Amino acid sequence: MNTLDIQQFAHYGVATVYEAAGRVGLIDIPLIQIVPGSRAVGPARTVRCGQGDNLMVHAVLDRVQPGEVMVLTMPEPAPVALVGDLLTTQAKVRQVAAILIDASVRDTEELRSLGLPIWTRWIRVRGATKTQVGTINEPVVMGGTTIAPGDLVLLDADGAVVIASHNAANVLEAAQARQKRETALKEKLQMGALSYDLHGLRALVEGKEGLLP
Repeated sequence: MNTLDIQQFAHYGVATVYEAAGRVGLIDIPLIQIVPGSRAVGPARTVRCGQGDNLMVHAVLDRVQPGEVMVLTMPEPAPVALVGDLLTTQAKVRQVAAILIDASVRDTEELRSLGLPIWTRWIRVRGATKTQVGTINEPVVMGGTTIAPGDLVLLDADGAVVIASHNAANVLEAAQARQKRETALKEKLQMGALSYDLHGLRALVEGKEGLLP
């Protein structure tokens, strides 16, 4: 997909894309959105750091391409700060689209000031070592979902979802169709209709004898 196509995912948001994808690809962990109101999408540049170590975050900044989402993991999630002000400054200069971290960040006020979209599991100041060689651009697992290099990562206030690169066009088409249906539904709701009736839920509840008076 070209850049224009990729950016269309951001118009629909994590919830819509997750549903349109058949409820797959969810990064099912609590995430903190460091920059309020931010939204980002881009191909994943995956990093597996050593445990409690951010050597590979320094290394990936030599390889990451503009528009990519840096996906940072460790063998076991832990509240160790893999990213702070200085690494984020470098990522912004390299025009990274966003950073997704299954660990911690620190220097949060500075990170907000920089404005680079970042989602993290924790905010902690515990420092990382810089001694363990990990991997770059190999599949990683975060929140129960496998993220392969080049898969699309979409992030907003609801969290993060991953779209497999080979299925991106289909998911985008499904998201567009879902958004169209929801827009039409919202118009009916604004006129006073109830989803209880429009989705046939009344029959499920009141059709069962004795369930409701």
